[in-house]
Amino acid sequence: MTDEAPFPPLIYDGLEPVPEPRSNAATAIDALKQAVARANTAIEAGKRPGMPLSILSNVAREAPLGSLFMALLVGIAIGRRSR
Repeated sequence: MTDEAPFPPLIYDGLEPVPEPRSNAATAIDALKQAVARANTAIEAGKRPGMPLSILSNVAREAPLGSLFMALLVGIAIGRRSR
């Protein structure tokens, strides 16, 4: 018999190492990048022919003053509701 006790196994023996904690800024930057990527894909999908952004850009190109007038009216209507 020996007086030496066996060493306990290492806590992470055979497992992947613990990842280093990330800063809040890095987490926020990653979240912002993902949000921008989702917005870009949505905009690109809306610009395809026949989609709403395509139609809106065509109308604004053909009648810029009428489009400006409609945007003004919509802005006034939304502005008065929020008060």
